[in-house]
Amino acid sequence: MMKKVLAGLLMIAALPAMAQDTKTPPLTVSGYLETYYNYDFNRPVNNTVPAFLYNFNRANEVNLNLGLIQASYNTEKVRANVALAVGTYMNANYAAESGVMKNVYQANVGFRLSAKSNLWLDAGIMPSHIGWESAIGKDNLTLSRSIAAENSPYFESDAKLGYTSPSGKWYLSAMVLNGWQHIQRPDGNTTPAFGTQVTFKPSDHVTLNSSSFIGNDKPDSLRRMRYFHDLYGTFQFSDKWSAIAGFDIGAEQKEKGSSGMYIWYTPNLIVRYAVSKTLAVAARGEYYHDPNAVIVSTGRNGLRSWGYSVNVDYHIFDNLLWRVELRDLNSHDDIFVKRSGESTNNNLFVTTALAFNF
Repeated sequence: MMKKVLAGLLMIAALPAMAQDTKTPPLTVSGYLETYYNYDFNRPVNNTVPAFLYNFNRANEVNLNLGLIQASYNTEKVRANVALAVGTYMNANYAAESGVMKNVYQANVGFRLSAKSNLWLDAGIMPSHIGWESAIGKDNLTLSRSIAAENSPYFESDAKLGYTSPSGKWYLSAMVLNGWQHIQRPDGNTTPAFGTQVTFKPSDHVTLNSSSFIGNDKPDSLRRMRYFHDLYGTFQFSDKWSAIAGFDIGAEQKEKGSSGMYIWYTPNLIVRYAVSKTLAVAARGEYYHDPNAVIVSTGRNGLRSWGYSVNVDYHIFDNLLWRVELRDLNSHDDIFVKRSGESTNNNLFVTTALAFNF
């Protein structure tokens, strides 16, 4: 009898420790690794895909697209993230940054401004508030990124005020940025840029997002105001069917002080079907219209291109994803170059990638 009483007392004494062990620690460490092989049927001499594609941009070789390690700290009042990364994505997309900043995927800190409201102020380098795709491939429906994603900011350096409603259905934010995908403001530029984001989740199956950018991305002597709007919706129709529909449109002054504007836009549609818990297929259709080369310079009337892709995803394990994709780009102009030096309006790719996370 005494043994049972002592055992019971020991169990009671251990309860606080057991409860503490189940509490989520404020500091977590995670990582992501995405290796790939991308076959470009044009077989470019420099083994590099067209310059307006920043992911999987090395052709006909095995390589690392993105490898990162991240430390995150989260409490009710303070949060922070630090992530360092390497890979061909970092080399291409952070080329304008200097020194060690080329390898800073994100570094930000924030604190809660109100004990009653979910209102936060965050500052630092963080993922962009624009777009339906991210640099973390496993989080996207397709293997490659859309032309829209590749040519709008993946990251930004800013101070952001963000609010989430008590129901969780609304998220509102406003930010002051260093520019259009810049950690450091361009030399000669003294003008801040501004951004907004409104996200509405009417149900667990639908998310609607509106994001904007206003600012000048050039030195003051060449100042041209840029206005950009990103609109998309994500839809989970059933356990098997999901989709993303997006439309981006932008305008930039033709020259400093001009009332005339150059316009570019891009519609996108992605549909995904989950065959099983481990197997899924997705298809994408897109068009990118930038005839005045505001964002994409090709040397031949900017970029006017249709794109199509089909990919198959297979989860080998919960944290290991194998993907294969066929992608075709068709341009209005002969902007693609074959190994022979001949120009063509078509570029076909087959890409496979392994994505691992912990």
